[in-house]
Amino acid sequence: MKRGLVIGKFLPIHKGHIALIEFAASQCDEVIVSMSYTPQDPIDPEQRFTWIQDLFAHNPAIKPAMVLDNFDDESLPIGPRTERWAAFIKKTYPSIDVVFSSEPYGEPFAVHLGAQHISFDSDRKNYPVSGSAVREHPFRYWDYIPDIVKPFFVKKICFYGPESTGKSMMAKKMAEHYHTVSVPEVARELITTNEFNREDIIMIGRKQTERIFKQLRQANKLLFCDTDLITTQIYSRHYLKVVPPVLYEFEKMVQYDQYFLFDIDVPWVSDGLRDLGEEKERRKMYELFRDELERRKIEYTLVSGSYHERESRIIEYCDKLIERAS
Repeated sequence: MKRGLVIGKFLPIHKGHIALIEFAASQCDEVIVSMSYTPQDPIDPEQRFTWIQDLFAHNPAIKPAMVLDNFDDESLPIGPRTERWAAFIKKTYPSIDVVFSSEPYGEPFAVHLGAQHISFDSDRKNYPVSGSAVREHPFRYWDYIPDIVKPFFVKKICFYGPESTGKSMMAKKMAEHYHTVSVPEVARELITTNEFNREDIIMIGRKQTERIFKQLRQANKLLFCDTDLITTQIYSRHYLKVVPPVLYEFEKMVQYDQYFLFDIDVPWVSDGLRDLGEEKERRKMYELFRDELERRKIEYTLVSGSYHERESRIIEYCDKLIERAS
């Protein structure tokens, strides 16, 4: 048996890594893909390892492995440093015949392992990308990010605030403008009146969360969300006088990159479900929505004025967000 080795942190795995691993698999009977990690890594190790496992699940010759990086010493020159790596690899895995890499460390590392070294795309002509480049500018390198990894880098935008302030319309409009998808207020698909019970509100929270993760897989860089789990909690407290604890657990599952708080300076429009149109009640709900963000120390941008003014402000922000990520 000819056994190959590919090592890396895969922070995150990108199409250059994939090409390297697939090339190694074409040259060997078995390839160990050794992912090292530390607790300080900017992307959760379990998440990264799951990506690798899923990407290569179709090929049993590719053997992903995850190891704690407690053996490296970045202060050492490349020779002694790769000697430490080799000592660890020899203790951890079966005998390695070939090291595959795109990095300068490949040759000395292979020598210390007593293995052959085969370089792949070392000048990065075919895959001009790196993990650090993806982390710093994900939208610039979007085409080099595997589909399974893209949801991690999608920027989630929450349109938040009381009823009848234009959130649903804006989510659809922005999704269209940026050629992506949106997440609707799922409650409107599940209930037709404001007479609901504890089980109903839990179902709404669960379905809202599930829809976010579903749409993340389809999103193109941005995901526009009409409402969030804080909103579900607010309406649960308003109509049921209680918030089931699981709604707070659902809230923790999604972190938004930007909140837009929609002001109430537009006309209230009845739709058969809305029932908080009285001016005093609207103001009270607006202040409640705002206070929930501030209590959590969540930064937000207030959008007010005409629908056109709101749209312009959101587009201006999102354009800058895309520019920074590109």
